[in-house]
Amino acid sequence: MNITRLLAASVATVLLAGCSSFTRPSGEALPKDARWGLVPLANYAQAPMAGDRAAQILVSVLGERGIRPQVYDDSQGGNPTDDEKARQRAALDWARQQNLQYVLTGSVDEWQYKNGLDGEPAVGVTLQVVEPASGRVVWSNSGARSGWSRESLAATAQKVLRGTAQELQLR
Repeated sequence: MNITRLLAASVATVLLAGCSSFTRPSGEALPKDARWGLVPLANYAQAPMAGDRAAQILVSVLGERGIRPQVYDDSQGGNPTDDEKARQRAALDWARQQNLQYVLTGSVDEWQYKNGLDGEPAVGVTLQVVEPASGRVVWSNSGARSGWSRESLAATAQKVLRGTAQELQLR
């Protein structure tokens, strides 16, 4: 009986682990009470505005960790479909003007429902913490997950972003 339970638990663990992938970054512990900023993530997925949607989810994920970032708003000047690198440069210029110590940025590489009968949600992101003054990347991590057929894309994205940001060491 115990062997059966152990085998079932092992199989379940392997199956669940196959649905998610996260890297294990190394890096220094960063101060929670520093001046933090959040800029839209570059959107390399086919879904429009995926980077902006991911950034909105990150506001609550960072709040869970005790970080209340200033959020970059480019609704006045930039077109979300403009060149992603130009948007990132403008956002880092804004961060320097705000005298922010750290900015969370990154990219959305996948943000979609997969084709097929089940249509599982799939999300892939890379997060980076950048020192705006120097442009130095002090932390980076990537995560990806394919959800279940009845799971929403937003719920899958929240799990990926939470899992990816959880690896950020804070003091």
